[in-house]
Amino acid sequence: MRKLLNDESGFVVSAELMLVITLAFCCAAVGWSAVRDALVNELNDVSHAIGSVSQSYNVTGFQKTKDAGKPHASCTGFGFNDDADECDCKVIEYVDVCGKDDPSTGADE
Repeated sequence: MRKLLNDESGFVVSAELMLVITLAFCCAAVGWSAVRDALVNELNDVSHAIGSVSQSYNVTGFQKTKDAGKPHASCTGFGFNDDADECDCKVIEYVDVCGKDDPSTGADE
């Protein structure tokens, strides 16, 4: 019994240790939620950039004539115009921030 009472190599969970672990867990949870919010905002920016890309294209036709003026070869033009979809976004969104100047106007103070 005396050996058990004098043994100091064990680990005792105290109230202070539990408080430190609880605070560390709360701080980690808040930190990870901030990382999650930042990641969602950046992915939202990427989705807006992809949605603003125009997928329209047009190819002009051409014609090659012989020396006598008769057509030798030709290819007609073709194209595709991208219609606006429900998930498309605006290319530029102006957000008015109180106290900040709009750099897109080019007005110098």
